[in-house]
Amino acid sequence: MIQNDLAAGFDLADENVLDVQTITDAMMTTSQSLTELAIRFFLNLAICWVLVHCFYYPKSHRRDYYFTFMVFSSAMLLLLFMMGNAEVGVGLTLGLFAIFGVIRYRTETVPIREMTYLFIIIAVAAVNGLSPLYKVVGITGDSPHYELAGGYLAVLAVSNLLVLGLVAVLESAGAMKRSATRLVLYDRIELIVPERRAELTADLEKRIGVKINSLEIGHVDFLRDAAFIKIHYTPEHGESITIGEITRAKDYTA
Repeated sequence: MIQNDLAAGFDLADENVLDVQTITDAMMTTSQSLTELAIRFFLNLAICWVLVHCFYYPKSHRRDYYFTFMVFSSAMLLLLFMMGNAEVGVGLTLGLFAIFGVIRYRTETVPIREMTYLFIIIAVAAVNGLSPLYKVVGITGDSPHYELAGGYLAVLAVSNLLVLGLVAVLESAGAMKRSATRLVLYDRIELIVPERRAELTADLEKRIGVKINSLEIGHVDFLRDAAFIKIHYTPEHGESITIGEITRAKDYTA
């Protein structure tokens, strides 16, 4: 008798659980899903365009990275959005992009500034692709449903503005104390000795046309009477400095 009562109690509890799950199991409509996708995609596209067009490109003038950053960011957001709806772990999604990055960049020397912007763009895409936008309302009633939450939108917008503000401040601070390097294959190796450093600096300034702040002597090839010298100088305002350390034609992409 006691066992029957316990079984009946468990059955009643299971029914209550099923009822609660049925009540709280809200589904997004197709229009809501499309609206969410549009908000995430165009917000992310706008933020990344500002980052690339207004902050990265004016100093670097690298159209190849411009294209890479914009497409990479959009693809990252779409993949996070679709895999999030398919209940695939975010770790797997980020792992896939890590694999793609290793395959693409493992044989390339990517400058630190480009790598920094790449990580910023990935982070922005992750924030815009995973941050909640909708909330469930009407749980206590008979028709639970999703509604676009203004508070979530505000938090997402502020997060993006914080990233833009941080990059803007750091880029403006870097512009005030801007430094550049240039790698030179130098032919007068008799001047690379420490006691003739003043002559070496004067000769380089005359031949290159920049005021040298400091320099470093690198690899010396006595068979060819040449040495690699890294020059540190202050570039003119608006001058591109990303090509300074390129030594092979195949590394240059306009």
